[in-house]
Amino acid sequence: METISRTLVTDAPPLPSPWRDAHVAVVVPTYNEAGNIAELTRRIYDLEMPGIRLIVVDDDSPDGTGALADDLAGQVNENHPDRMVVLHRQAKEGIGRAYVAGMKEALARGADFVVQMDGDLSHRPEYIPRMLGTIMAAQAGLVIGSRYVPGGSLSAQWGRHRRLLSRFAGIYVNAILKLPIRDVTGGFKMWRREVLEHIDLNTVRSDGYSFQVEMNHLCEHMGQSIVEIPIHFEERRAGSSKISLAVQVESMLTPFALRFGRRRRR
Repeated sequence: METISRTLVTDAPPLPSPWRDAHVAVVVPTYNEAGNIAELTRRIYDLEMPGIRLIVVDDDSPDGTGALADDLAGQVNENHPDRMVVLHRQAKEGIGRAYVAGMKEALARGADFVVQMDGDLSHRPEYIPRMLGTIMAAQAGLVIGSRYVPGGSLSAQWGRHRRLLSRFAGIYVNAILKLPIRDVTGGFKMWRREVLEHIDLNTVRSDGYSFQVEMNHLCEHMGQSIVEIPIHFEERRAGSSKISLAVQVESMLTPFALRFGRRRRR
């Protein structure tokens, strides 16, 4: 069983009270992230935010991620009860549904703000305090950690082909939906509770990575303020990417469905 060792975080400036004590839930979907989940958990709790809670949503990972997350939750909750929650789903149902399940859990547990982030360490947890400070100071409904605003960047390990595909996806989506967002497919976000409560999560139709686009569209359609802050996007530390052909096809069709179709209830 892996244990959580504590290290000093040097790039997460302390937040003044009451910001520091805000109830923040971090939702992390996982599928075969056994090589990353312990470090991610440690870095989240190294932020020294008393009101932070980690919610892991595991899709029955064959590599034992779910069991490892349970062990980590036991360590975290031993001294700080209910600070880490693990949801176990019986099959791989898509990252969109995983996020919806985690967001519902976060709201049910009283979160004021909900972070969504990848479980592969491509998103640095150390940005969370800055996201919290931004969403509160700007009175925004949504803060996006953006690769494509000034100051944002991508890992040098991203090749030219991946960079072009990512840029094309953003251009394609915004040509159809005209969202005021540069990193429209980015998955590192902080939501204000009231925004998620207003969105009927049962009607969110996207099962794959187009979930990011659909949620952005719903937030903008509500007239909520959306703020992007620059981040550096890391290459995953362990494991492999899980974007299937079906997910890619869904990502191409979703912008048209959002513009011309009607939402459905699950």
